[in-house]
Amino acid sequence: MEHIRLRPGMYIGRLGDGSSAEDGIYVLLKEVFDNSIDEFKMKAGDRIEVNVEDNLRISVRDYGRGIPQGKLIESVSILNTSGKFDSKAFKKSIGLNGVGVKAVNALSSRFEVHSYRDGKVRKAVFECGKLISDVTEPSQDENGTYIYFEPDATKFVNYQFHDEIVENMLRNYTYLNIGLTIMYNGRRILSRHGLEDLLKDRMTSDALYPIVHLQGEDIEIAFTHANQYGEEYYSFVNGQHTTQGGTHQSAFKEHIARTIKEFYGKYEYGDIRTGIVAAIAINVEEPMFESQTKIKLGSLTMAPDGGVSINKYIGDFIKQEVDNYLHIHQDVAEVLENKIKESERDRKAMAGVTKLARERAKKANLHNRKLRDCRIHYSDVKNDRKEESCIFITEGDSASGSITKSRDVNTQAVFSLRGKPLNCFGLTKKVVYENEEFNLLQAALDIEDGLDTLRYNKVIVATDADVDGMHIRLLIITFFLQFFPELIKKGHVYVLQTPLFRVRNRRTKIKNKKTIAEADAKSDKKGDFITRYCYSDEERQKAIEELGPDPEITRFKGLGEISPDEFAGFIGPDIRLEQVTLHKTDQVQKLLEYYMGKNTMERQNFIIDNLVVEEDRPEEDIYE
Repeated sequence: MEHIRLRPGMYIGRLGDGSSAEDGIYVLLKEVFDNSIDEFKMKAGDRIEVNVEDNLRISVRDYGRGIPQGKLIESVSILNTSGKFDSKAFKKSIGLNGVGVKAVNALSSRFEVHSYRDGKVRKAVFECGKLISDVTEPSQDENGTYIYFEPDATKFVNYQFHDEIVENMLRNYTYLNIGLTIMYNGRRILSRHGLEDLLKDRMTSDALYPIVHLQGEDIEIAFTHANQYGEEYYSFVNGQHTTQGGTHQSAFKEHIARTIKEFYGKYEYGDIRTGIVAAIAINVEEPMFESQTKIKLGSLTMAPDGGVSINKYIGDFIKQEVDNYLHIHQDVAEVLENKIKESERDRKAMAGVTKLARERAKKANLHNRKLRDCRIHYSDVKNDRKEESCIFITEGDSASGSITKSRDVNTQAVFSLRGKPLNCFGLTKKVVYENEEFNLLQAALDIEDGLDTLRYNKVIVATDADVDGMHIRLLIITFFLQFFPELIKKGHVYVLQTPLFRVRNRRTKIKNKKTIAEADAKSDKKGDFITRYCYSDEERQKAIEELGPDPEITRFKGLGEISPDEFAGFIGPDIRLEQVTLHKTDQVQKLLEYYMGKNTMERQNFIIDNLVVEEDRPEEDIYE
């Protein structure tokens, strides 16, 4: 347990603060929840309750068999004592490393486990992995297990559970476990149609034909096509969402295209897959993953002792089932072929300009004058810091200059735009190759052929907070929505939040001793000034109170006027990012048409009704 606390990254991957679905606090929740799911798979309880308190603490209650009370303490505190460890009963379980819930215990400031069995409950409480209390008493509650934990804030600094990330995670469990009901903070989550429901919930544009949903003993697939560029995949292994894909997703992509090509006797793989939206879930004995966080499958075979390969297993299933489906459903086959023909026409229409653009991009890769690259990339398979890789998309030389001088050259790249980019709504993908900036941006991200080669985990739009900056944000996001929607759907696009004010005062003038003590504890460097960067009027007012009397206040009007030294504070550990997300209720095409399409009376009225007039406030008003 001490080793887990000393080297948490070895057990749960990145720590983070909860702003990303791959941050450590969600790995802790997953480890707890996986045990409850395994009970459901053993047909011992079809209801699980999850409650989050103040976005900081979480509890999970299942109605399975309950942890054997005689082994309760060792099962949550001694490594390699899981009932699943080296056990044939759970060969297709999610977690098999014998660590799981022990890591949750070790990395929580408070951890409670209750086992309800046969009219008794045994309760144990731990703090930072150390047993504090252990009692057994009579109970009339249903059999099952209750686990409560509060992640250790010294390990997960400034963490918060984000409601949408937790709910999305729980929904994924219901898609893969039909018949399971999850109560999340009093809200019921369930699925009746598995992966078909997943696609219906995730798609933001209409399916061109009814979702094809096929199931086998250890495999389930669902797919359709939509009028969108790119390819969109969701993959799972033993219930685990493999956000970075792996051998099963690669096999699906290969064989779905091959089977459809053989069905029609023509067409190219790329044309067949353009616009596809698909999901695959398989069960593998003792799966091997490429990292401790289990987000990319590395297994080559369906069982550890060899046997059939994952590629062949998936290929045989798709060849038989998809081919049969298309022969039976000729109406679907006709719509699908029309979509493929449309993609083929688009590709051929772009052939000339694409060739020229690729030649330019090759030269640009040697020296992309818009790009100030970093050393570590998201596509670096074996680099432990690849998740930290990001790229800032900025406007203007002054802003990009400040970020370039203050960035971490290992993980932070900068791409500089020249003025406002083109509004590409309604245009074809040809514009990506014809427009130099878009082509260089596509080359910098390396996403022409999909996200498998994406070079940066976070694509951060960094513009001024004024009207022009907001417009540039909108134009960049429109570009991604139009041509690379999966980049947003997979959670890679963010907006950098920049401060509106700087409030500072000399250390010798500040009367609040607590403020000085907190500043000293946070940094070894004791400068003459203590500074607060404020992102709202409320934060500014609070900073004035903490740093009074008469602190110095500066209002930032643009990124270009922020010095590199100060910028380092905004894009370092305390960086504030807002993730760009899409929900199933978002009608993307309608929204883009309304805001980014041709001028209409409705949009004119919207602008008039929501017009905000910015006034320069007198200095004395700001400093009051």
